[in-house]
Amino acid sequence: MSAALQVTAFGLAFLSTLFLLLATCTDCWMVNADDSLEVSHKCRGLWRECVTNMQDGVRTCDQYDSILADHPVKIVVTRTLMIMADLLAGLALATLVLGLDCITFLKEDPRVKLKMCYGAGFLFCAGSILGLIGSVWYAVDVYVERAMLVSHNIFLGVHYDFGWSCWLGMAGSTGCLVASVLLTCCLY
Repeated sequence: MSAALQVTAFGLAFLSTLFLLLATCTDCWMVNADDSLEVSHKCRGLWRECVTNMQDGVRTCDQYDSILADHPVKIVVTRTLMIMADLLAGLALATLVLGLDCITFLKEDPRVKLKMCYGAGFLFCAGSILGLIGSVWYAVDVYVERAMLVSHNIFLGVHYDFGWSCWLGMAGSTGCLVASVLLTCCLY
């Protein structure tokens, strides 16, 4: 039972960590949400803004000037939280691999391996909380920005909604939280 639970937690943790990394690196945290016929599809990410021409499929991206430049608070906070979540999830995944029963590392001391699994669970929990805060912060900020424009009857030509990268960050964070629960509460 314990080995099956460890492998299940590892599979979920691996997939969730991958989702977190992809969410941090991809560029569709915000997408244009207009109902009109558009000739281009716009995505804004944490690192750059991309526009895809719908007629010929050509994609162009503009990098943000600098990592340290003045950016909106939602970008700076989300970058920081997602990078920290990525680092914690990566460290937890490495710790979990070494703590698995099927790995021969420290095979003679099962209590140390169990403590490594518990430690990985706590690291996944911390990473998932940071990832959820970052993803939800960004999504709420996009929603509030759009609601403020709509309530003031301001139309800037494009309205943004949160995109698949934001959803991927939320899914990865939630998966890390479930893996954390499996490793800390269900593993005896």
